[in-house]
Amino acid sequence: MTDGLLDGPKHGYALKKRIDVLTGHGAMHNNLVYPLLKRFVAAGWVSRRRAAGERGQTRAVYSLTEKGKRELLARLVAFTEKEASSGDAFRLRVGLFGVLQANARGEILRQREKWLAARAASLAVIAGKMPMDGWGEETVGFLRNQVEAERKWLERLRKTEKTARP
Repeated sequence: MTDGLLDGPKHGYALKKRIDVLTGHGAMHNNLVYPLLKRFVAAGWVSRRRAAGERGQTRAVYSLTEKGKRELLARLVAFTEKEASSGDAFRLRVGLFGVLQANARGEILRQREKWLAARAASLAVIAGKMPMDGWGEETVGFLRNQVEAERKWLERLRKTEKTARP
């Protein structure tokens, strides 16, 4: 959630909207956002200050601290097999490639490609050895097409990476 603060301070509502865009999952509930922010403030990752709102109210404004930025970067770089299996975790990192070093970006792309290769192999086994009706074939075909489409995207990302600054 702190990745929404990389480009500057935000109040809770604006932060929620930014996270919605970054994750693509729609609105996060206040019962999730504000307890997380409270925890991040307690950990020293985020600072909180009061500021005047647009309608005369007082709002909390949150900012990423240096400690928070270090923590966020460490978590983004720690791209395990589990994260590599998650399209959401991968896309979030790609969306934040601009704050990562070239070697971290390359490792994230390698890990995702490794997962995609295993996924393609698994789907090939299913398609070749398991009897399926038309619906099963349709589903496996769709999943195989998704894997291939993402592999093409990875290739474009690698080409972009070659021309990107470290």
